[in-house]
Amino acid sequence: MKKKRLVLGGGCFWCVEAVFSDVKGVLSAVSAYTGGARPNPSYQNVCTGATGHAEVVDISYDSEVISLGELLDIFFVIHDPTTLNAQGADKGTQYRSVVYYSSEEEKKVILDLIKKQQDNFKDKIVTEVSEIEDVYPAEAYHQNYYKQNSSQGYCQVVIAPKIQKFMTKFSDKLSN
Repeated sequence: MKKKRLVLGGGCFWCVEAVFSDVKGVLSAVSAYTGGARPNPSYQNVCTGATGHAEVVDISYDSEVISLGELLDIFFVIHDPTTLNAQGADKGTQYRSVVYYSSEEEKKVILDLIKKQQDNFKDKIVTEVSEIEDVYPAEAYHQNYYKQNSSQGYCQVVIAPKIQKFMTKFSDKLSN
């Protein structure tokens, strides 16, 4: 096993976590905060937009099972990387599209993939690409949110369609 890390922000972390927790080769998907100025922010702090943090998912994966490129392909299908600081009705810098890298090699793969992905979008991709900073796990009630609250309205209207899109387009990447 070759364990690697990828930190992604694509709107509400509940959505991103719900998809990536079901991807073959993903060892863990943890809702978290990063990219801001304040250490150990709370959800209430991040929601104000004043801390500069993004809602992200800290993904640990086995690169012998799934590649960075494959994970990014999924990411660019399940969210809209062309909207600045927003995903649907969720608006604010905490909902920005962002990919965090930990090496120059990863940065190159990410930037190359974004160039290729641009052909799939009419509008310009505005996904931020930044080096990983301190990542702070979100509060316990945010972890596995969809699995624990799948009948809730937000889960049905916003998260379930993203999961369906993933399952339709990437059925071969679905964990058992």
